[in-house]
Amino acid sequence: MTTKGFFYKQIIILIGINNTERVMAQANNHVENINRLLRGIKSEISANYICSNNKEIVITTNKVAASFNLNIVKKYMKDLNDVDSNDIISPRLLQLKNPISKS
Repeated sequence: MTTKGFFYKQIIILIGINNTERVMAQANNHVENINRLLRGIKSEISANYICSNNKEIVITTNKVAASFNLNIVKKYMKDLNDVDSNDIISPRLLQLKNPISKS
């Protein structure tokens, strides 16, 4: 039995629970807007989807984001009208390996 896998690249944004619910209510729109901003700076990064985990927003991307990509995402999140920008903590990167087993 061999194990092969691929990596999920994620941007983690710590955010209060009330803000998490507000962001998740418009998750598809946020993915589109983040991708538009990233294309605007000619980035090779794109957001695939957004999910929440307790007091975190997790944005899964196609590649590992650089610091300027994180700044774009942070600015976008802080500029949302229905989210308390004081609750948003600087984004950080996480790269998870998701093994796929093959026989």
